[in-house]
Amino acid sequence: ILIGMPGAGKSTLGVVLAKMMNYDFIDADLLIQQQNDKTLQRLIDSLGPDGFIEVENQVLSNIRCERTVLSTGGSAVYSDEAMAHLATLGPIVYLETSLDELKVRLADFSDRGVVMRDTSIASLEALYDERLPLYERYAEVTVNVDGLAITEAARKVVAALEGKLTD
Repeated sequence: ILIGMPGAGKSTLGVVLAKMMNYDFIDADLLIQQQNDKTLQRLIDSLGPDGFIEVENQVLSNIRCERTVLSTGGSAVYSDEAMAHLATLGPIVYLETSLDELKVRLADFSDRGVVMRDTSIASLEALYDERLPLYERYAEVTVNVDGLAITEAARKVVAALEGKLTD
């Protein structure tokens, strides 16, 4: 189960990781979009942050899978219920990325469908500060992916998961 900030590489790395491990892959953001027939940004705009978090919680809490790499949205950590359920599916891996790295990766994150629980938060820095303790709380494994190519980051995740996966 991959968690982390928008731009950390959860979706991209998740696909590569699933191939390396011979696992299935689920992108929770795409699942939310498909089940609601709207982009993430349109859902956030129409439901507001709290409404979106509730929809995300419902979708994540109903996922049933085995031998699957699951990429969550960056806001998944706002829901204790969803995170408790996800922890039953497999180890939760926090893809740690520095704020400086995120600034390079996300020149403009305003159209990415990023949930701002506190609407007074208007900067990447503030969002990072708000979410960092949540990622750290839920992570079973933390892997820093700063400066790594996708394949290199995926190998690092596989190495970090040694002994944590059951087949």
